[in-house]
Amino acid sequence: MESLGIHLFAVVLCAVAVAASGAELRPKPVPRMQAVPQPYQQVSFQRDGKEIARYHFGPSLDRPFLFPLIGPSGRPLTRMGHPHDPDGHGHHNSVWVSHANVNGTDFWANNRGGRIVHQRVERLDDGPDSAAVTTQNAWASKEGKTLLKERRRTAVHALPGDELLIVIDLSLAAEGADATLGKTPFGFFAVRMAKTLGVHDGGGQIRNSEGGVNEKGVFWKRAKWMDYSGAVADGVLEGITLLDHPANPNHPSVFHVRDDGWMGSSFTQDAPRVIQLGEPLKLRYALWVHAGAPDPKAIEARWADFARPTDEK
Repeated sequence: MESLGIHLFAVVLCAVAVAASGAELRPKPVPRMQAVPQPYQQVSFQRDGKEIARYHFGPSLDRPFLFPLIGPSGRPLTRMGHPHDPDGHGHHNSVWVSHANVNGTDFWANNRGGRIVHQRVERLDDGPDSAAVTTQNAWASKEGKTLLKERRRTAVHALPGDELLIVIDLSLAAEGADATLGKTPFGFFAVRMAKTLGVHDGGGQIRNSEGGVNEKGVFWKRAKWMDYSGAVADGVLEGITLLDHPANPNHPSVFHVRDDGWMGSSFTQDAPRVIQLGEPLKLRYALWVHAGAPDPKAIEARWADFARPTDEK
């Protein structure tokens, strides 16, 4: 009887301990938006546990990039490479930052010597409405000389209807001497659209803020924004709008855009520019990942919201 009493007493103590432990459990809110590190130098952006974009920055890459980029219906809106020239345009890395002429070094094409080399992940941010990764990169010549030091913040913001706003903040600092960005339409920010969204391959459509339509109406034209929309499935239209921030030195940007499915903001299409030592170049771009083919007034409203002054991150 005495041993039975001791046993019952122990059970009661355990029950009390469990109850007490449960009472102390106070979970914090789980961020809806998360930047989750992955193997092989990648960060998965997730909304409610589902991937919506992935940032790649492995040491063997010629440049970091985002792939895939998932639209509201759950389908990818970008691709790797040109659909009809995958090798010749292997540098079309979905969503990427690059430039074809920095002190004469080509960082745009693959195997031309210039590489944008990841240095470190500075921070990862999760939150109820957005997630972000901040990284540092070195723009290195074939000889390994760093021409530019880059700080990049890639933030993914959740919007209603499973849409997204991806904001890219760049700070590019000359290293050792002034850096000359040569005259070229290639650089800094570009997107390779999924094949079915292209004008040629899928019957998609390009529009800009000035009323231009398709390559003939938008090629090498200045604009506040450029939209590329098309079908991702039968009866399902989605697209991406590239937004140029008014604080960018060349705003409104010249856009290099093709009916074959790519668009880019051209920082030095008209003339070279110099990044002086000690005076970093700061740029801000955004991608509105949207359903349908929005009315230009809706795109203009989205651009205006993006253009409002904001605290520097």
